[in-house]
Amino acid sequence: MVHASSPNQTTPLRVGMVGYAFMGAAHSHAWRNAHRFFDLPMTPQLTALAGRNEQAAREAADRMGWASVETDWRRLIERDDIDLIDICTPGDTHRDIAIAALEAGKHVLCEKPLANSVAEAREMTDAAERAALAGVYAMCGYSYRRTPALALARRFVEEGRLGRIRHIRAQYLQDWLSDENAPLTWRLDKAKAGSGSLGDIGAHSIDMAQWVSGLRIEGVSAVLETFVVERPLGGEMVGLGGHGQTGDDVAKGPVTVDDAAMFTARFEGGPVGIFEATRFALGRKNAVRLEINGSEGSVAFDFEESNILQYFDGSDRADARGFRRIIVTEPEHPYVGNWWPAGHGLGYEHNFTHQVVDLVRDIAGGEQPRPSFADALQVQRVLDAVETSAANRSSWQQVDNDVEESK
Repeated sequence: MVHASSPNQTTPLRVGMVGYAFMGAAHSHAWRNAHRFFDLPMTPQLTALAGRNEQAAREAADRMGWASVETDWRRLIERDDIDLIDICTPGDTHRDIAIAALEAGKHVLCEKPLANSVAEAREMTDAAERAALAGVYAMCGYSYRRTPALALARRFVEEGRLGRIRHIRAQYLQDWLSDENAPLTWRLDKAKAGSGSLGDIGAHSIDMAQWVSGLRIEGVSAVLETFVVERPLGGEMVGLGGHGQTGDDVAKGPVTVDDAAMFTARFEGGPVGIFEATRFALGRKNAVRLEINGSEGSVAFDFEESNILQYFDGSDRADARGFRRIIVTEPEHPYVGNWWPAGHGLGYEHNFTHQVVDLVRDIAGGEQPRPSFADALQVQRVLDAVETSAANRSSWQQVDNDVEESK
């Protein structure tokens, strides 16, 4: 176990990662490269990768630079040469892996959403709070917090440039499920994913809106919709719910999550918000959008132009007013000074690198990394309130905000 009390430039942070698909690749890239661009008090080492399919895991480890392979995440946690467990698996596994790792004295980075239910997230948070007393830390991977333009938007809010916040609107638009013949995957199975567009991408919008504004959601009124109720069984889903043949002799299984989520929200102190998350917005590949309007100014962001922050200053003269297009590539901007010359933009993968940078620095400094499991539990409570409102067709559902940690 690496102790945070006496880090030095040569101290390794030995990482064991569970899962190696999309998120595993993004996390691997970050662990490999963070110390090459940022001065870190500990050097990440890609020590071991865990996956159930040994051949596939070894191929992934060779490709992404991991030194060894385990076929059971429990063996990963038992190893003495692992300091941190990185969880890149479906949501139904998060609770067991995270709690076991924390109780074994391993730091934890867990992908979002934190769990598949508030109860599981609460257990994970309790375990994280116990572990923190011994200097063992846990963080949830809401990576969009590390987008420089969004970090700049948060800075503007903290500096009071927007004045009193009135409106918050957030969208997360994708289209990869628009084809009704796209195969059934684990992301469409509630038992594995917890929810559909709501938890997969809407959770990012909830965290992003609350983090940038500095305000929590207090209540919601929601609608969830599933447009395609069954899909062809893909390789990973064969045997997990197929119920016969279609007219085209293609076995199909049920979609048990939402395809689209929409809800209005009220934030603490009075601001109102509107949220939309869908994987059916044909033509939108990864449109992560946030706009905040205040009494003195506004900010607007769209990840499809990820290096740009739109900023409106209400104190400008009337004949010069308009949104400014800030190209967030100057060394004065968050994270950017460690990368390329001004004007040379960053991409999706850099968010994960910045996430590793912040996590490593906090572990070495003995500080709680953000977002903590408690922060992620609060997002889980919002997700739960949205699902409850939609299921009950209720006009309003209060969010049970009993988490005292700040964002």
